[in-house]
Amino acid sequence: MTASTEPPFQPSPEPSLEDQGATLRALSPIYSALVREFVIEVTPCPIDINDGEGFSASPESVEHAAAWFEQIDAKIQVHQLRQFLQTTPLANEAALRHLLLHHLQKTAKSASDRDKTDFLLVQYFSLCAPSGLDDADVDLDYVAQVLEPVLGPQPPELPSWLSFLETIMQSAARCSRLSELLHSGVLEQGRKLKTQNAARYFEPAAMVAFARFSFMIRRIFFRLMQGDLNAIHDGLRELERRGVSSIDCRRAQFSAEEPIARLRMICQSWKVMFHAEYSSGQPLRMLVDLRAAVDDALQNGERKNLLANAAAASANSGGGTPE
Repeated sequence: MTASTEPPFQPSPEPSLEDQGATLRALSPIYSALVREFVIEVTPCPIDINDGEGFSASPESVEHAAAWFEQIDAKIQVHQLRQFLQTTPLANEAALRHLLLHHLQKTAKSASDRDKTDFLLVQYFSLCAPSGLDDADVDLDYVAQVLEPVLGPQPPELPSWLSFLETIMQSAARCSRLSELLHSGVLEQGRKLKTQNAARYFEPAAMVAFARFSFMIRRIFFRLMQGDLNAIHDGLRELERRGVSSIDCRRAQFSAEEPIARLRMICQSWKVMFHAEYSSGQPLRMLVDLRAAVDDALQNGERKNLLANAAAASANSGGGTPE
């Protein structure tokens, strides 16, 4: 397939004043909550856009209100937007759709706008797609259909410059544990494609392809993360069955004699924390290292048993030998 030759996509190059006003009113509670959540120092909104009846969508009022939103956009980082939207009840389908339109309709789009759009597309797709969706059903055609309300109708075509996405996804799918995924470089390879082709990211076909890629990588990530957490829990139970009460977890930045009961509580808290986030940050490296520490403790226990059994067998054998 050939890469798209269309200019960067704009869902509505010249949205009407009414449409702009509707978007501003829809985004007002979200942006106000963002300001409170992250204690952002920003000038007060010059217009009370929370009052739907009192907001007249004139060119002046829209311009003033839009400038207020731009102030917040410049101060909000993508990880803050991700953290907020994955935990707030405000992030419904309509709100995500307006957020996407807000970023897509910008005349000049920064790298931050691209990263936010990338996250919002995946979040929108995740919200609208059925929870029991099989991996095999997440093809380009289906993703394009789900994203149609924000991107418009799009043919399911993969640009040639994005063919490597399939290879990256296949590599990720072969990973059997989280450490393999984090060390494989697939997350970095996906980000590299976005940054190296920043000018083409906003092509409709590219946004659909990246949304599918990020959704599938997110699915793989959570499966592996859950597998690691389950393996840690199973390992801790087995260690307790053997009479072990603490293990050496210095490699995971815990103590040399970390109580197993405390490790279990930490894993429970991680289940909640990691539910809303995935990256290669410090907490995830701690999770990977903790599984390795539990695995080491289990293997060391087996090794000690083997040595003890060998010593006992040797002693028994030696006891029956004439001097």
